[in-house]
Amino acid sequence: MKLTSDKAIQYLKGVGPKRAKAFAKAGVNTIDDLLYFFPRRYEDRTKFSPISRLAPGSIQTIKATILSSRSRHSLRRWGFNITEAVVGDESGEISCVWFNQPYLEQYFKVGSSLILYGKVEEYSGRLQLNSPEFEFISDEADESLNIGRIVPIYSLPQAITQRYLRRLIKNALDEYLPRIHDFLPFDIRSRNNLLNLAKSLLNIHLPESGESQALAHQRLSFEEFLLFQIPLALRKSRKGERKGITHKIDGQFSQQFSRSLPFILTKAQLKVIDEIKNDMAKPAAMQRLLQGDVGCGKTIVATLAAVMAIEGGFQAAFMVPTEILARQHYENIKGQLSKIKGKKFRIVLLTGTVNKKEKEKNIKYIKEGKFELIIGTHALLESAVNFKNLGLVVIDEQHKFGVGQRALLPGKGENPDVLIMTATPIPRTLAITLYADMDISVINELPPGRISVKTQVFTHEKKKEAYLIAREHLLKGQQAYIIYPVIEPSYALDIAGAKKRYEELSKEEFREFRVALIHARLKQKEQDDIMQRFKNKELDLLVATTVL
Repeated sequence: MKLTSDKAIQYLKGVGPKRAKAFAKAGVNTIDDLLYFFPRRYEDRTKFSPISRLAPGSIQTIKATILSSRSRHSLRRWGFNITEAVVGDESGEISCVWFNQPYLEQYFKVGSSLILYGKVEEYSGRLQLNSPEFEFISDEADESLNIGRIVPIYSLPQAITQRYLRRLIKNALDEYLPRIHDFLPFDIRSRNNLLNLAKSLLNIHLPESGESQALAHQRLSFEEFLLFQIPLALRKSRKGERKGITHKIDGQFSQQFSRSLPFILTKAQLKVIDEIKNDMAKPAAMQRLLQGDVGCGKTIVATLAAVMAIEGGFQAAFMVPTEILARQHYENIKGQLSKIKGKKFRIVLLTGTVNKKEKEKNIKYIKEGKFELIIGTHALLESAVNFKNLGLVVIDEQHKFGVGQRALLPGKGENPDVLIMTATPIPRTLAITLYADMDISVINELPPGRISVKTQVFTHEKKKEAYLIAREHLLKGQQAYIIYPVIEPSYALDIAGAKKRYEELSKEEFREFRVALIHARLKQKEQDDIMQRFKNKELDLLVATTVL
């Protein structure tokens, strides 16, 4: 969406080719990108906390002068460096420490003034700031963007400073805001009490007050969700126009399958099964998201749906993210379906590690319709894999596949029914928002004997408490895993990636345990080997991305 200019940021005064490359790594390529590169937080620099009034546990912003600084090696941990600076104001002094960043010492010159932001902690009877963010105060006369106001703090691209970025964005706002055309009609803005776009961008970057920043955030959030919802709403309105498959939902095999189970289905499972049956009986293609905690019985529900599709003469494809999970589903489902009398279900497992000759034979039989239920990994998405009459697609752990990947498998059939499953906790309202083109089913009940899932939320400042809980379980001989949404550090999300945190955690908080890193860039065999070691309890802790 072009708002002001698709002019490359390189040609903005003060940028140039070298800085443009740094911005590009953060996803900022044009003037529009820069205007939508929002602050991650704000500091109220209209007043600072006196050092003498700092209290342990509080997060504070102080303005101080460097009194001394030094860098030293830890006496307790070999190869661990500590940089310490003592800073002070008119009311008192406080120590600031940074770990494994010895290069900082060269910047901390006695007499330099700076602003520090961080959590106040007590150590050996004195207060200190651990790894605070800091920004030096310039001697320049113009401090209007950095002092005496609510100041934006950005996730910085490499080699870019806060002061430089604030000035650059201020200049871009001055030049390009008058050219902005607000695409949101006045009547929509009026009904929802929203600011216009120009004022919103100005106040998200350089807010006059906390209230003006909140109003700008409200407008831009509304805009983001509106633009996200429109195409989804259009897709959902057209869903009924797509002719799908009318399945036979109450055949003898599906009834036998339900009766053959060694347990009684829960009320929540039965409710979801009825919803899926109603969808599969209709001529329109099913698009349903099945949500439920681990152990609630989603796979049994999906297997019953597959039986109904197969009983009507169609094929069913079951795609999962890892080979270990694919094999587990293959063995379990094969055993369950073997109990149905009068029907031998032809099931095949298709993964990336199957030898070439067997894989080619299986792909040939899938195309000829000789296999009815195909369980596999990303291998199902390969161009060589084609189906004779694909009637149902089941995608397990949907969040581990990209949007494009999820669309590829249904595209191998003539509008097959699609059932997507997830154990990721998504509140119903959020699920409806994110999956507006899908119907939602929720299994909110666990089978008898299953241990309920307990969810606790810790803020970033309390992450050590979460690590302590993990350590307690590991010391009991149990296992744990820590999941990060990205592999490498992300400027946009302002989070460390799995690789960096693995290096830190394996050397620090969990150094005495067997820790491994797993992510989607590893070869499938490496992923499977790590998962197998974890399954065999040869590993204590996994640091992972959503590949799990």
